[in-house]
Amino acid sequence: MELISAEEFLHKAEKYPVVDVRSPGEFKDGHIPHAINMALFDNDQRAVVGTIYKKQGKDDAVVKGLEYVGPKMSIWAKQAKKLAVDNTILIHCWRGGMRSQSMAWLFEKVGLRCFVLDGGYKAYRNYLLEKVAEIPKLIVLEGFSGSGKTDILHHLKAGGSQILDLEGLANHRGSAFGGIGQKEQPTTQQFQNDLFEEVKKLDVSKPVWVEGESKFIGRVFLPDPFWDRMNHCALLVVEVPRQYRVKQLVKDYSCLETEKMLGAINNLVKRLGNQRKDQIIELYNSGDFATVADLLLEYYDKTYQYSRDHMKDKKHVIVKELPDTSSEDHAEKLRKEIELKYDQIYGVC
Repeated sequence: MELISAEEFLHKAEKYPVVDVRSPGEFKDGHIPHAINMALFDNDQRAVVGTIYKKQGKDDAVVKGLEYVGPKMSIWAKQAKKLAVDNTILIHCWRGGMRSQSMAWLFEKVGLRCFVLDGGYKAYRNYLLEKVAEIPKLIVLEGFSGSGKTDILHHLKAGGSQILDLEGLANHRGSAFGGIGQKEQPTTQQFQNDLFEEVKKLDVSKPVWVEGESKFIGRVFLPDPFWDRMNHCALLVVEVPRQYRVKQLVKDYSCLETEKMLGAINNLVKRLGNQRKDQIIELYNSGDFATVADLLLEYYDKTYQYSRDHMKDKKHVIVKELPDTSSEDHAEKLRKEIELKYDQIYGVC
């Protein structure tokens, strides 16, 4: 068994499988992407062993733990043998302590080579927070609601540009209507872990695009270092004609479940007022989605304009007007006029 750093562990994880021996509950809260959960204790067993450790001491806790794990040792050993690549496996628990080292001992008894994450999952999380914001040429794409920013990002990616799709990772579009039609959101830990996995794939010597978001996207939130980086990097504000934005919103939202859309509109009553809210609901029920979108833009535009007027660092802001064409055309224009001239326009942010 060899203890290795988070950096080396993640490098080896590109080739060898990762076994997470924490409880199913810990694993569900957040785990290293692609890790396999081989829990030493289930959720209840972990609670019992932890209580004994606190009240009676380590020796009694170990004895109780052996009662739980004894019958499962042969099963784990067989699973690990099948899972291993080149007879090698990576293991971690919460702090890199007794659980992971005990499992490594077992696996080595059946001939496997084991690397244990020094400091465990906690060390991985600390490493993530240290590295996730190391993107020197980050471009934050901003714009009023309906500007087609997400579509622009996807077209940029299709054309070979590097992007981080925060809303895709969060399963949320970042507005009062953002969760409708989306999969269940991950936990914040898992969202951040998945974001780090995407950051690791980037060539940070080249520009990276990301859509401007608040710190919270639905119920998950961005890591503090990444959020800070977004607030102090190149900012590109796209402006498109209002009729384009209305069409974009109709395309994105008119097909979603009516009951949930109406519920979201009702939830905006404090912002809209009862009279405007009732008017929008009546128009929505009549199928006049374009007018609904136009009226909602009045609210969202005020919110965005306030946010834009209170930006802390406006040093690297560029405003780009785009025609009423298509998000694919917009992406190509931004690639040629912004991305390919990044160093000339922005210098070092």
